[in-house]
Amino acid sequence: MAEPLCNVAVKKCKETMPQTPIFSSMLGSSCSGQVQPDMGERCVDPVYQDGNLVSGSLEALIERLVPTMDYYPDRTYIFTFLLSSRVFIHPHELLAKVGQICIKQKQQLEMGTEAEKAKLKSFAAKIIQLLKEWTETFPYDFQDEKSMKELKEIAHRITQCDEENGTVKKIISQMTQNLLMALSARSQYQEIREKFRQPVTDKGTILKTKPQSTQKDILSVCCDPLILAQQLTYIELERVSNIYPEDLMQIVSHMDSLDNHKCRGDVTKTYNLEAYDNWFNCLSMLVATEICRVVKKKQRTRMVEFFIDVARECFNIGNFNSMMAIISGMNLSPVARLKKTWSKVKTAKFDVLEHHMDPSSNFCNYRTALQGAAQRSQTANSNREKIVIPVFNLFIKDIYFLHKIHTNRLPNGQINFKKFWEISRQIHDFLTWKQVECPFEKDKKIQSYLLTAPIYSEEALFIASFESEGPENHMEKDSWKTLRTTLLNRA
Repeated sequence: MAEPLCNVAVKKCKETMPQTPIFSSMLGSSCSGQVQPDMGERCVDPVYQDGNLVSGSLEALIERLVPTMDYYPDRTYIFTFLLSSRVFIHPHELLAKVGQICIKQKQQLEMGTEAEKAKLKSFAAKIIQLLKEWTETFPYDFQDEKSMKELKEIAHRITQCDEENGTVKKIISQMTQNLLMALSARSQYQEIREKFRQPVTDKGTILKTKPQSTQKDILSVCCDPLILAQQLTYIELERVSNIYPEDLMQIVSHMDSLDNHKCRGDVTKTYNLEAYDNWFNCLSMLVATEICRVVKKKQRTRMVEFFIDVARECFNIGNFNSMMAIISGMNLSPVARLKKTWSKVKTAKFDVLEHHMDPSSNFCNYRTALQGAAQRSQTANSNREKIVIPVFNLFIKDIYFLHKIHTNRLPNGQINFKKFWEISRQIHDFLTWKQVECPFEKDKKIQSYLLTAPIYSEEALFIASFESEGPENHMEKDSWKTLRTTLLNRA
């Protein structure tokens, strides 16, 4: 079957313009992207250091985004600018400015020599390529009517460059169709999104009126640490797939007091981030619940050792988020205070895990392990070795601190683009990791338990913990007495 004409045209367009893999070695240790500084008569106010773009006015940076008949922006720059521009300008306003520059260049070509007029199709192809990259990477920028209106206006103008055979029109039609499909898919996800699960309290467990020997637990569903770690990884990758670059950029755009008023019309919902953070908390509480509700010390010890093995398998896979959630669950006070249980646990493996997640020196050990996993992923031949799931809370904090430490604008009013190179580099790494296809087969029974099993509130965890191993000092005795009184009053 012959390749569609629109694809052939786009391929030809790509062949004639410089295309650099996003965030190649060009960033280096300075984390600044290189672009060609020689732009002829284009804006001259961007500032370069060693050939790296470090700052510029918004107008100049927009100029650099728009192709000419002899120039196409580096893909790294396109990604970084489109990602960071929302901090300073609405997507539909940016589209309008891009459209104005396109119209101006089109008019200049039409008024030029015959040779320049002949370049109209090449110019149109480059503009389409820019719009194609924009709609594919940031489809949510086109969710409102204003953005779609501006997109259609640019498309209409560009279509006029090739009215004879209609090739441009076909490419634009396909691009628009793909955009609408992407927006529809995201809309459907939001409609069926899971509601935040509230901790469930099991009164029978707390009052200890019946033995728990027949109660279902995680070991009755899955007793193999590796399999459980794989299922956790499946859930992680599934949830991460619903996080988009513009979601992450809200960490910057919604915390900036100077420019936030300009971006209030953007997507303000951070559900995807909150849902993923909620998953981490639920997993931690589930681990604590599974341990605290076990009546017999021997079985409770086995449960603790089981989760240690699961956390270790998560580490080996590269699933640091689940690993951290499990460790956090076992470090919660209701679990940590179970000294009789911990005295029977072989803690050597747990000590190694805690060493990897030691918070000292800004989690230096974890960052070293993450870097190792990232390097393994780059050279891996299988999806199994490509998995990198960072601790999401730390990833978010890194972006947050980058934003707080470095200003958006320099004293001269120019945008501090060096800051946004680094932020976009980190976000791009995350996007690369989230695209890995999970190599593990889904086990519906295990996942159903992980996602729907009752989890205790902090209060319920303490009560279950005290019933398993009684209070050891006056402070614990007072807490235990208060909890029991509160529970009886509710009953």
